[in-house]
Amino acid sequence: MQATQRYLLVSVGAGLIFLLYLWALQAEFQPQPSQRREVRPQYRDDRPSRDMYHLRPQPPVERSPSRAPRRWPEPPQPLEPYLEWGEQEEDSPQLHHQHSSPSERRAIRDNIYRNKRCRMETCFDVSRCQAGFRVYIYPLQRGDQISGTYQKILSSIQDSRFHTADPTKACVFVLAVDTLDRDRLSGQYVHNLKSRVRSLPTWNDGRNHLIFNLYSGTWPDYTEDLGFEVGQAMLARASADVASFRPNFDISVPLFSKDHPLKAGGVYAAPSRPPPARRYRLVFKGKRYLTGIGSETRNALYHIHNGEDIILLTTCKHGKDWQKHQDSRCDRDNLQYAKFDYLELLHNSSFCLVPRGRRLGSFRFLEALQAGCVPVILSNGWELPFSEVIDWRKAAILGDERLLLQIPSITRAVSEEKVSALRQQTQFLWDAYFSSVDKIVSTTLEILQDRVDAHQSRSRLMWNLLPGGLYALPQFSTDLSQFPFYYAALGERPQQQFTAVVHLVTPLQAQVSPVMKLVIAVAKSKFCAQMVVLWNVDKPSPPRNKWPSTSVPLTVVQGRSKTMSSRFIHRDVIATDAVLSLDEDTVLSTNEVDFAFVVWQSFPERIVGFPARSHYWDPSRSRWGYTSKWTNDYSMVLTGAAFYHRYYHFLFSHYVPASLRAEVDRRDNCEDILMNFLVSAVTKLPPVKVTQKKQYKESMMTQGTRASRWADPDHFAQRQACMSVFSGRLGFMPLQHSQMRLDPLLFRDQVSILRKKYRDIERL
Repeated sequence: MQATQRYLLVSVGAGLIFLLYLWALQAEFQPQPSQRREVRPQYRDDRPSRDMYHLRPQPPVERSPSRAPRRWPEPPQPLEPYLEWGEQEEDSPQLHHQHSSPSERRAIRDNIYRNKRCRMETCFDVSRCQAGFRVYIYPLQRGDQISGTYQKILSSIQDSRFHTADPTKACVFVLAVDTLDRDRLSGQYVHNLKSRVRSLPTWNDGRNHLIFNLYSGTWPDYTEDLGFEVGQAMLARASADVASFRPNFDISVPLFSKDHPLKAGGVYAAPSRPPPARRYRLVFKGKRYLTGIGSETRNALYHIHNGEDIILLTTCKHGKDWQKHQDSRCDRDNLQYAKFDYLELLHNSSFCLVPRGRRLGSFRFLEALQAGCVPVILSNGWELPFSEVIDWRKAAILGDERLLLQIPSITRAVSEEKVSALRQQTQFLWDAYFSSVDKIVSTTLEILQDRVDAHQSRSRLMWNLLPGGLYALPQFSTDLSQFPFYYAALGERPQQQFTAVVHLVTPLQAQVSPVMKLVIAVAKSKFCAQMVVLWNVDKPSPPRNKWPSTSVPLTVVQGRSKTMSSRFIHRDVIATDAVLSLDEDTVLSTNEVDFAFVVWQSFPERIVGFPARSHYWDPSRSRWGYTSKWTNDYSMVLTGAAFYHRYYHFLFSHYVPASLRAEVDRRDNCEDILMNFLVSAVTKLPPVKVTQKKQYKESMMTQGTRASRWADPDHFAQRQACMSVFSGRLGFMPLQHSQMRLDPLLFRDQVSILRKKYRDIERL
């Protein structure tokens, strides 16, 4: 009995000692409300590597004996928030989802991703895509209303080369009901979506379906709940969390506003000289959430704001009841916030902070890219937009919310040369994939097609080099050396021969017709590999013995559709890189052809030729105009006598919208303008004009029943109209002006004609 009492006394004493120890430990690290807490970590070495800018604690390294080592502090507990004691709100970010238990959150996540292990190999029926990658949009039901943003997405799909109106031919299905905003508090929230989706005839648990979503969940937890089971459907969603993101199945898209343009483009081009230095190193201007998710990082920004080269401004003045939650800093923050213009900050800073908001994604991301400001991303767990194909290490700094105090040192450690490269990549990515809703949707669909046709998909390099993945179609080739715009980067050169393609629209009347002389002159070129005559005439073509005898093969191709756009259709008969496009009334000498081809070899990604035209903006009519006047600049080279790469035939056939090709055929005109639009949109560069002594013939052809289109009085008016139609369809004007003309060396110099290589050009 006495032994039992002793054991009880010892146990009670040990328990009291343990409680006293816990009380003392809590009192040691509990600050007083009036005290200001600052975290001042000492950094050993916060310089980033040359190739990757991930923020993380640096491991200790050896130091020279002459310098005392600087060590990382060893806190007895995890890093605490950078907030003053009085700013700790009841629902601080450390208590994320406090209104739901871990089991409830897990149930929500499992409900969203009941098939969270879905991949293209397991939850996608590739057999539906045997007839090609086609996308079908369900018809809109009577009484349904969709947001303007979702209408832009659907319009982009309908205008794409993948759209089909036949569900039996579809590979992917898209809902007509608006799924962008699944916040229950939003006025655009669609109710009864669960039953409506299940009633779709081809839903099949979401298999082969693509769902677009920008906002999920609602206050205060902002979970990823969409309000219905997505099943095996693929999600193209903004603010995607890596914890629930299904790699190689879902697609992370950027968060964009309702004002994001449907169509847009730019005049981006690689700068020929370093851009001017910017005034600020790092900037941010946005809301400061006093409570709830997303408040921790934004509440701590004042710690690194210095008012000089680092401008980080926040305001509490948002929401209906912000005054109920304001703290001691709100008045000072609101005052500083009003002193700076947001756009001025964006365009005058090298780096722009992109902290998370209520959700992982933020409008700040696209705003930084558009301004050429390198994004510094502070959003742990965010699956960056199109990260499956885009290498964000070349355009952004990927930070860690827990290491906010390292940000100034990291940005200052980046060399100006590296900053310039990062900024250049931001501009390329913005223009290529994010500048419009159409490009965001097109990128999403192209990624899906690459997954379906994995045997002929783009390499990651194609997505991250000019002109971008949307213009590099893998159906043409997966070999980068086959594309004209990669020659310089790869150190490659095009083939040393060309194929001449003569477009005929009128029947031959005599053996001495202009087209016969043209065939003879071009075939004499030492660079000519073959002649192809595209016979777009209703009458049958003459037999081979009626054509001139040439030293190179001559092939007559019967035009099936007899349309104007068919001259640029991709044809396997053309085997060389270079194509010399010729009208039947063109007059060229062999010397002119040789010189133009030599010039093209130095500019294989552009159109190089003789007759030039220009465009201009007509303010009186608020439209683009077309002129054939001889001026000091030009923006188009007519394809009646021009060299270009054969890949542009493939792009014209498979990338140019069918509606634009139909417009060309309807007008029987403007195919050369459309080709110039295409090449300039790809390269962001103007064509190249070369010397031509003889005038490009634009006179009426009297032979045959069909007059030359140059003699049509309505011809010029139609070309004016084409400028407006093409630019309106693209959403921007891709043509670029140039004042460069290339002449042969010694051209018209006062030296003997015998010393000149291209003598005939001056004699003509």
